[in-house]
Amino acid sequence: MTPPMIELRGVSRRFEKTLDFAGRLAKRLGAPVREEVVHAVDGVDLSVHKGEVVGLVGESGCGKSTLGRMVAGIMPASDGQIFREGVEVNTLQGAEAKRVKLRTQMIFQDPYASLNPRLRVADIVGEAPLYHGLTDAAGQAAYVDNQMRRAGLDPAFKRRYPHQFSGGQRQRIGIARALAVQPDFLVCDEAVAALDVSIQAQVLNLFMELRAELNLTYLFISHDLSVVEHLSDRVVIMYLGRVVEEAPVAEVFARANHPYTQSLLAAVPRIEARKKAFTVVQGEIPSPLNPPPGCHFHPRCPFAMPRCSVERPVLREIAPRHRSACHLNDAA
Repeated sequence: MTPPMIELRGVSRRFEKTLDFAGRLAKRLGAPVREEVVHAVDGVDLSVHKGEVVGLVGESGCGKSTLGRMVAGIMPASDGQIFREGVEVNTLQGAEAKRVKLRTQMIFQDPYASLNPRLRVADIVGEAPLYHGLTDAAGQAAYVDNQMRRAGLDPAFKRRYPHQFSGGQRQRIGIARALAVQPDFLVCDEAVAALDVSIQAQVLNLFMELRAELNLTYLFISHDLSVVEHLSDRVVIMYLGRVVEEAPVAEVFARANHPYTQSLLAAVPRIEARKKAFTVVQGEIPSPLNPPPGCHFHPRCPFAMPRCSVERPVLREIAPRHRSACHLNDAA
């Protein structure tokens, strides 16, 4: 059996803020201060197969961007293992490690902040492939032109700076930069969230065309369920650092199992349900500095039981290719 292109096993990421001198002194004198630990990602298992588009969904602060950065190799995991086609990434060294890192690229949310304002587009797109030997100095200009055309940009603009482009054009520059090193896996972190709706549609269509043309695999991170429904094959729902549900996109939208997923879907405005009262997920997402014990969602869950506040539910299969982490499945 072919291993997944990307596989995460028990991956966690913590951010620790140690006490400075004043804090250590205050603690020694009896002040109620302590080191702060943010539990951004907590024991996530996830796999993405070749050619698949997996949508990663959750509220702001749930850890989905941190997870994407770990998959892209930008940030190390605190615990757990990340595999690339069955090989643990941390065991790779030298040229092989570099090759694997190049094969996974990330497209960031903010096209205004993710491009160097001091570089021309020709350098933004062409610097990395030249450095990594994917082209030479003589062929660099033509190589950049091809990448820009592929991303829907006119190569005549390659001498311009990022501030001379619109938001949608800047995002296309980011896409061209990612594609320039010939990856086969893209992590798209809210890649259309900062764009106007009409431009969003154009960029989403570009992603779909590139997938077919280049046989790309995507981890598409978004808080917008309508975008995920349009683009993805499978949906993974995260809440406060944990995966709570995972299923094919049609299954999630037709038969959502976890109460959090049901709440998210109920908050999506739809034309066929325009006469229904608009609902939102009740309560605020807890702080990752002090996540609730047991099921993280239990303080906001309308079906919470005493067990939910003390025991973490296991993410298990409840139907073919459909996994959910909820104690209600044990009671059913």
